[in-house]
Amino acid sequence: MKAMVINKFGGPEVFELADIPKPEVKPGYVLVRVIASSLNPFEIKLRSGLLPEFTPPFPAILNSDVSGVVVAVGENVEVLKPGDEVYGFIGGMTDENGALAEYALVDEELLCKKPSNIDFKTAALFPLVGISAYKAIIENSRLKPGDKVLIHGAGGGVGHIAVQFAKMLNAEVYATVSNDEKAEIAEHLGADYVINYKTTDVEEYLNKYTDGKGFDVVFDTIGADNLINSFKAAKVEGLVLTTNSRVALDLTLVHHKSLTLKTIFIVLPILKKTDRSEMGNILNEMKKMIEAGNLTIYRDKTEFNFSEIINAHKYYEAGGTTAKIALINDLI
Repeated sequence: MKAMVINKFGGPEVFELADIPKPEVKPGYVLVRVIASSLNPFEIKLRSGLLPEFTPPFPAILNSDVSGVVVAVGENVEVLKPGDEVYGFIGGMTDENGALAEYALVDEELLCKKPSNIDFKTAALFPLVGISAYKAIIENSRLKPGDKVLIHGAGGGVGHIAVQFAKMLNAEVYATVSNDEKAEIAEHLGADYVINYKTTDVEEYLNKYTDGKGFDVVFDTIGADNLINSFKAAKVEGLVLTTNSRVALDLTLVHHKSLTLKTIFIVLPILKKTDRSEMGNILNEMKKMIEAGNLTIYRDKTEFNFSEIINAHKYYEAGGTTAKIALINDLI
């Protein structure tokens, strides 16, 4: 089969078209004819060599998000059958190749039947960002109706899904964004208050919206150095959730405010090969929300074919993207 692979770490130019063996089905796995995927910051880090311990062996096939059609099933596959339309978060890391190919061999537990009211291109935008936001807000935030939740990066992929989940829990949502376009997205999805973090500092919005007391929950989808801002914004004994804690920080403020810090690292089931059914279960819950019209996703105005993955990475790294970038399989 044809695939877009990398044989070394580097810039976007390391991608190349290759002919590699088509995967053979094995117990518990299904073979998916890939129709679409989407681009996440995680793939940028893998390609550039920032996460070598997570990268598949060369020639590596990247991309975790997938939508497509099941064409074959292995022994012990219990739910899916040939012809099923599916979506999922399938790996593209360690010993499991990703979606940038004609076919992908996928653990059945990482997949779910595609929502019936959206196309393959839209379905492939959801898995990574949706699962991340679900685990943060639905499973771990402990939000109660009326609680104040601050979502950093609310116009981004994970952030704008998190806004919707927080509103489902009847929380009061405060969203930080970097520009007017992302502010419009956050407002449209239900954010009660939108803050441009480039023009308003933490102390200012902390005083304006909480009388200096802080937010009940802070979900930081930016993380790293921005975690300091999250610690400042959280109330005493508050909760900070983040998708990015790969940074060295002084935790004095966490101690002084008796904060709880919870990291969201959704690739663990793939890395550890345990609790993988959790991924499929979350996708199924999201499927119900999507089909009910309660969950939506924003797509960037520019999309790319798999054969244009070099340009897709360049486009992302140039900045200015809004929400998710769709990738369409033209290798078939």
